[in-house]
Amino acid sequence: MTASDRNLRLDYLEFTVADIAASKAFYGAAFDWTFTDYGPDYCEFDDGRMKGGFSTHGTPRPGGALIVLYADDLAQAQGRVEAAGAKIVASHEFPGGRRFHFIDPDGYELAVWTDR
Repeated sequence: MTASDRNLRLDYLEFTVADIAASKAFYGAAFDWTFTDYGPDYCEFDDGRMKGGFSTHGTPRPGGALIVLYADDLAQAQGRVEAAGAKIVASHEFPGGRRFHFIDPDGYELAVWTDR
């Protein structure tokens, strides 16, 4: 991807978290994300396509935009999310797919969807 291909596109996500180790454990177990630590208060995550960060600067602020991940196998993804310790708070079908929402260890609500 060239610099111009990245212009005005979603490029990075950042979560303020209470405990970086707990966030790494959850997202690593649930989604196989990998991590690069940049000191004790910041960690970059990589899902294989997009990067973001966990920061302990500030207080977690759940709410705002809903981050939605895609899964080929929604039931398997939900099982992994639950096994990693998240609470499922909603699930529904919609034209073109279905999804579930969960609450991560810091209170952020995210969703996972599939078109299968």
